[in-house]
Amino acid sequence: MLKETKSVAYSYLIKQLPSATVYLNTNFEVVHASDNWIKTFDLCKTNVFGKRLHKLVKHANKKWLQSLDNCLLGQRQEGLASFIDNQGNEKWLEYTHLPWYDEGENIVGVIMQVDDVSESYGDQMEIERLQTLLQSQSEIAKVGSWEYDLVTEKLTWCQMTKAIHEVPKDYDPSIEAGIQFYKQGHSRNTIAMLVHKALVEGVAFREKLQIITAGGREKWVLAAGKPFLKNGKVTRLIGTFQDIDEQVKSEIKTKESEKLLNTLVDNLPLNVYVKDKESRKILVNKAECDYLGVHDKEELIGKSDFDLYDKNIAEISRNEDIEVMRTLVPIIGKETVSIKKDETATTFLTSKIPLLDINGNATGIIGLSMDISHLKEKENELRNLINVTAVQNKKLINFAHIVSHNLRSHTANFSMLLNFLVQEKDEAEKQRIVDMLTNASDNLMQTLEDLNEVVSISTNVNVERKRLNVNQQLAKIEQNLSALLKEHGVEIVNEIHDSTVIWSVPAYFDSILLNLITNAVKYRHPKRKPVIRFSVSKRKDYTIFSIEDNGLGIDMAKNGEKLFGMYKTFHDNNDSRGIGLYITKNQVEAMGGDIRATSELNKGTTFNVFFKNEDSK
Repeated sequence: MLKETKSVAYSYLIKQLPSATVYLNTNFEVVHASDNWIKTFDLCKTNVFGKRLHKLVKHANKKWLQSLDNCLLGQRQEGLASFIDNQGNEKWLEYTHLPWYDEGENIVGVIMQVDDVSESYGDQMEIERLQTLLQSQSEIAKVGSWEYDLVTEKLTWCQMTKAIHEVPKDYDPSIEAGIQFYKQGHSRNTIAMLVHKALVEGVAFREKLQIITAGGREKWVLAAGKPFLKNGKVTRLIGTFQDIDEQVKSEIKTKESEKLLNTLVDNLPLNVYVKDKESRKILVNKAECDYLGVHDKEELIGKSDFDLYDKNIAEISRNEDIEVMRTLVPIIGKETVSIKKDETATTFLTSKIPLLDINGNATGIIGLSMDISHLKEKENELRNLINVTAVQNKKLINFAHIVSHNLRSHTANFSMLLNFLVQEKDEAEKQRIVDMLTNASDNLMQTLEDLNEVVSISTNVNVERKRLNVNQQLAKIEQNLSALLKEHGVEIVNEIHDSTVIWSVPAYFDSILLNLITNAVKYRHPKRKPVIRFSVSKRKDYTIFSIEDNGLGIDMAKNGEKLFGMYKTFHDNNDSRGIGLYITKNQVEAMGGDIRATSELNKGTTFNVFFKNEDSK
């Protein structure tokens, strides 16, 4: 009875212990337990005693449970263990396990004492995690730290700072030696001044400078320092020291590449520009600035084609940009005409290439334009030259045929008459043949004069056009032809204003008027009074002189293509030689003009002569 009373008293005593204590028998069943132990493991008092520890404490650390077996062998066990409480939270315990002896010094179980260190252990783990993280970040970013104590004049570097300086781990730095690491010149002078201001005036600093490491390598670093004051005086400096050598060298290389690219782009004989998705310019080169008449590139940045060009041209360009960005298919070498707002036009050979991001999506376009206006002018000049050459060749061939035919006819006639003259015995017949030879000689001379006039017109490429008053020239020609006009009762109708002028070679204009008026009289209709009507009209590059008659007219379907040929006649007039219109056409074309005819048989003919204006090309 006394033993049971003592056991109850002992159990009650253990119950009140301030420490978390439990007594376990050799089967690790709970015999005695303090309230604090039960609370620590979040257990129910009524379901603790007699229960095995392994059943009460779930998910316990195996090493901790194994240490109980060692206690039964008489060994004291201490350590740190974890388990999961009933709420599913991990808890950490510091434990002490002692063998439980009875009065006979026999081991009858284990005495366990635990202390819940979850909060402090968690803080320690977090500190260690942060330290590991900071250490990793320091190594990755190559950022070290330093501290200078003004009281002890002691400078401290962390291991990363020493690594950046390439000094041994046991290196003992000083403020003077630290400054000497900086490259002589700008960097050393700058850091010395910054440290001085920080110590004397309490001014923080952060500067990108160069050092020479202990290994003799140049290296870019970012040095920063912050002063700490006490009673208004600086007592220490704390700062960071970062190796930024690769970053700075990369920036320098990028800037050099950018400068090289800008120099190359600015000196290309092309207009180069880059547009964003809204077709606003975000980059232009010097040639583009020169073309648009600006000195500063910033004047064009942010502007679209609608700000710079004619609206229709801007809309065409914008639609091209959208299509290139949509399809990602570039436009290469397209001939375009750009019209600025001052209405000046330029022909370009344009290429537009989609500007892609890293995902292959279009973010704008790159444009390249080469001014080919002068090439187009040369191309047009060459085309005109080819056309003129073709026409001249055709004329030359026709002229050669004419000369060959006419001279061959004359020489054949001479040869035949001379042969007759040699064989003829009758003096009267001989005289008649001589008369025929004389007439043939006169005809040959006339032919040569006609051919010479045509050659003169064709070879005179430097004819000078002058400003002529049309009515004054007409009056002069009418005066010269007054007898002819009076003889045939010709009525002249002049619808030309007295101020009307044309640009022509004076001699050619007189010849043209003379030929066209005499033709109108020569081919008058025998059954009606001849009427000749003069008029002038204007076209873009030409002044058109028209002469209309009511004469015999010409069958244009039959003879239209031969109208201006040499020695082509279409009526049975004895004095028709077929040379006048041919010469007229050559004279007009020599001045860069043209002559056209409309006619209807038995109703009359109208000749329209196109004279180039003064300012036309």
